[in-house]
Amino acid sequence: MQITGHPSSSRDKIWALLDLCKSASQSILACYNDEASSGLLLSKEDRTPLTQADLASHQILSGGLHRLKPELPLLSEECSPEEIADRHDWDSFWMVDPLDGTREFLERTGEFTINIALIEAQRPVLGLIYEPLSQSGSLGIVGEGAWRLRLEAGSWNSRPLATRALPAREMVILASRRHRNPRLDQCLELLSATHDLSRKNSGSALKFCDLAAGRGDCYPRFSPCSEWDVAAGDALVTAAGGMVLGLDGSPLLYNARDTLLSPHFVAVGDRSSSLWHELLECMV
Repeated sequence: MQITGHPSSSRDKIWALLDLCKSASQSILACYNDEASSGLLLSKEDRTPLTQADLASHQILSGGLHRLKPELPLLSEECSPEEIADRHDWDSFWMVDPLDGTREFLERTGEFTINIALIEAQRPVLGLIYEPLSQSGSLGIVGEGAWRLRLEAGSWNSRPLATRALPAREMVILASRRHRNPRLDQCLELLSATHDLSRKNSGSALKFCDLAAGRGDCYPRFSPCSEWDVAAGDALVTAAGGMVLGLDGSPLLYNARDTLLSPHFVAVGDRSSSLWHELLECMV
């Protein structure tokens, strides 16, 4: 198997991550294709669902990442509190969602992903969002670039990704069909003063992939999610030319607070536009 089209300095790491995601995907799809296995196991304390696929993917990813970088700890959605009790002492670590979009998985929409981010000094420097059904992934390495990688005939083929310049009139908003709230309505109203808005709905971290590929312009998120839902997408969008900003206008920090819930944010493709900071200044 060969990987082409990206920096050779990162090739071994990328190959290993893709191979690991492929293995985790096989366990996810085994459950996905077996209704008896893919059902809800239990509801967590935050009432989010948990399936056998979440746990199987976590087990494969945790073992594989440890073999890849034994010195790096793991902060996964499925880690126990005891496993991450000293997380504030970590300067570098993996942040992982073994199955992002569990509700989409249960409803069989196909819109679920594996998210892996490498965090250094509270910022993601590498992000991989892998799509099990299509055997493909979107990878961003901050400072090096972003790529779409797809398994074809036993080889990983790649093409570069880049966000697009903000169009003069029509703006594509990336959103989840599940989430609507007053703050999102306010954001859309403010943006509609300067642009004609169209909306592209998708589940899980796929909105970050669309943004990095130039298929959208803005992904506003004002509903609850966790840092492992965001970190890989943050690295991907940043590497592709965009940015992810908190409501204070600053980049998001990870593992920097007592909670692992993500702050609300706006992810955008065209980082050169002044519109985004003007938008955040108007948000209340």
